[in-house]
This record gives sequence, C-alpha cells and structure tokens, in this order.
Amino acid sequence: MSLLKNFEEKDLVSIGHELHALAARMFPICRSITGDGIRQTLEIIRQEIPIKTCEVASGTTVFDWRVPKEWNIRDAYIRIPGGPRVVDFQYNNLHVMSYSVPVQATMPLSELKQHLFSLPDRPDWIPYRTSYYQSNWGFCLSHKQLLALEERDFEVCIDSTLEDGHMTYGEYYLPGRSSKEVLISCHACHPSLANDNLSGLTVATYLAALLSREELRYSYRFVFIPGTIGAITWLARNREKVESVRHGLVLTGIGDKGGFHYKKSRRGDTEIDRAVAHVLKHCGEQSEILDFSPYGYDERQYCSPGFNLAVGCLMRSVWGTFPEYHTSADNLDFIQPMQLAKSLRICVKIANVLENNRRYRNLSPYCEPQLGKRNLYRSTGGESIGTEINARLWVLNLSDGENTLLDIAERSGLPFETISNAVDLLSENGLLCAIADDETVEMALNRSSHEKPTVGHEIPGSAPANSADTCAI
Repeated sequence: MSLLKNFEEKDLVSIGHELHALAARMFPICRSITGDGIRQTLEIIRQEIPIKTCEVASGTTVFDWRVPKEWNIRDAYIRIPGGPRVVDFQYNNLHVMSYSVPVQATMPLSELKQHLFSLPDRPDWIPYRTSYYQSNWGFCLSHKQLLALEERDFEVCIDSTLEDGHMTYGEYYLPGRSSKEVLISCHACHPSLANDNLSGLTVATYLAALLSREELRYSYRFVFIPGTIGAITWLARNREKVESVRHGLVLTGIGDKGGFHYKKSRRGDTEIDRAVAHVLKHCGEQSEILDFSPYGYDERQYCSPGFNLAVGCLMRSVWGTFPEYHTSADNLDFIQPMQLAKSLRICVKIANVLENNRRYRNLSPYCEPQLGKRNLYRSTGGESIGTEINARLWVLNLSDGENTLLDIAERSGLPFETISNAVDLLSENGLLCAIADDETVEMALNRSSHEKPTVGHEIPGSAPANSADTCAI
C-alpha cells in the first residue's frame, strides 16, 4: 500500500490547517446524543466522505439500554425581567445543560441556584454538563457570572423539546481485498468542545478520505456515533458485522499539545495493541501505553466481555487529566493544526503496519546469501553497517515463515517502514516470498473465481514453498 509514501509527500502544515478548518466548521453546532445538531455535524462530514446516516427510533431496546427521546433546543437564557440576558445560549451553547427539559418561569435566585453549575477554581470557564437519562434542567456559567448575580427574581427560559424521534449516527465502509475489517470509531455528541470531540472526528474523516484512494488489504469501517449509547446501538444492530472486526481504534482528544497516550484493548496483546505501541515508540514524540480499564470512551463497549474486540483508544492528553476537559476552554485555540496533522500521520502509520504485517520465508535460508553480488550490500567492506543493510539482515534471518514483519521490527528495534522497505527490496531480488495465511487465501479467492487455493497449496504465480505454508504474491 502506497498510503504512507503518498502521505509523507504532502505538506503537513497545509494538512493541519485543513483539519483545523474542518473542526472550525463544526464547532458552533450544539450537538447532543440525539437531535438536529448531530445531523448537521454528519452532513458536514458527508461533504468530505460519502457517509451513510442511520436513524434508530426512540425507545428501541439495545441490550440493557433504550434509545432515549430526541432532544432539540432553539434558545435558552436567564435574564432580569424586562432587562438584558445575563446567561445566553446564543452566546455559548455550553450555557445549557444538555438534555434540559423545557422551562419557562420566573424564580428567585435562591431557587435558581439549584440549577446552576460553575467552576470556582476556573472562574472564567463554563463547564459542560449533561442529564441524558434523568429529567432535569440546568444552566452552566462562569463562576464570575454566578457571583455577579444579585438576589432578585430572574426570568428563566429553556426552549427545548424532548419527544419521540430518533438517534442518528454515521457510517462509512471502505471495502478491501479481505472482508476482515478495521473499525475506526469517534463520538460526535458533544457541543462546542474542540479536543474532546472534534479532533477525533476531523482526523478520522481525513484518514477515511486518504484510505479511499488506496488499494486496501483490509476493509475499513468508520463510525461517527453518540458516545456510549451510540456504540451500544451500533453493536446491537450489527452483531453479524462485529465478527469481521480484526482491529479497531477509538480516536479522541488528539488535537492538543500533550504527548500521545494509547489505552490497550481488554485483551492487551492484540496486533492493534502492538502496532500502535510500535508506531508511538518510533514517532519522535512523548508517548505512554496505558493498560485497559472499563472507564473512558467507547472502547468500553467494544471491549465488553461479550464482544471482547481488539479495539484500543488513541488520544493525546487523557480525558479528565487536563483542566480544559469538558469546559469552554476546550475551544479552537486549544487544538493546534500541527498537532492534528501529526495525529493523522500516526494513524496513517498504524494503518500502514496493519496493511503490510505479513509473514515471509527466506528462499536462501542456508547461511547468509551474498548480498554484494545482488548490489544489496556496500561494494567495499567496513566495520559499520548502515540501518538499511541492518534491516535486510534482520529480515533474512527472521523470515522463517513464522515471524511477521511486526515481530521482526520489534525484535530488531527498527521502525516498521524500514523493515517493510527491506522486504520489498529482497522480494524483488528473489530472496523472499510472502506466506499465504487464511487471510491471503481469502484475498486470492476474491480475485479469482476459477482458482481456489487453500492454505498448504501454492497460489498461482507465486514462488514455490518448501513447507506446508504457501508463498504468495
């Protein structure tokens, strides 16, 4: 797959500005787990990639949950009767607690305060609050605003609806040679929060667009869903598709200045866990690998014991560990164009590992083949050996039909792309052949209706194998 090479030829600065511009288009929208806000967001994404939207009726049972009523909001405010608004939803959509029931009343400050939320330790910031599954209403405001409210009556209005409707999510499927899938999941349910919402959406959208131009080994499924209930609903409606998911990533919080963090799948040792850890090790940025925990984003649902999928979570700063989390300070200034672009590059490198991680066999296994006569070694001797030569020797030594390229990269300490480049060169010179596993056989069957190779048989056009494994091209 030429994805990595093609991406590295692009201008990272320009990509970063494009990603940030996409986030800026979606930022003003008041999103929630249902309603027109998430539909508007998906429509913007549809302008970049041809996603399919799915509507699930309120009250639909999804495992132990029910799809909630649909919530929409037109306006909300607190104002002095006959005077100005002192809290205004039109100024910042975080001012209203998501899923607030309709309110039209006049009440004293003492009563109103039971429905007000602020951050005393961050007096200029507005918090983000929700009440999805309990009937309630509330306003979020800066602590300075709260302290400025005088003891008097206030007119309170929340012009919202909470009624039977639908929950909406988006899906984009890219078919590859194999029916085995890579699942990329992002939550799309937060209002004006840039890092904890829009960074994942923008990077996933651009990753999908890049992959759509490539000839893919795996099939890729991108889902843009409301947090928790969206993942639960998608899993409940797609149990037959889940069986095809080989690898998966939840993308979130990947636009800030923090180093990368990867939370492993519940299984902890899957190929996606190893691939992400390897890419981060060689990415040149600070990174940390986290063990799985049943708290966080939608990896909790994908890794629930009934599914136990190989899905991890890639982020920069971890949720809840940075002060801007779930506040108005998580704005467009908090996410950086270059950080978004670098996060996209990491995702491209992860896809590159998954796409090219295969097993190979050395076709000259008895002693080291003479690389010099094939112009694969220096013409003059010397004590030092370059990285490229080192990679070729590692590949030749460990290509015994058992080790994958990721195994070789991990053991040698070299980046996967260096190992992959060595494989391409050695294969061109007749020193390696790829091993046909079940997946490779499936690809061959998809390419040809008249040839039906199986594991243990030679795939037409490939070099002969010397064991039960098959060499495949």
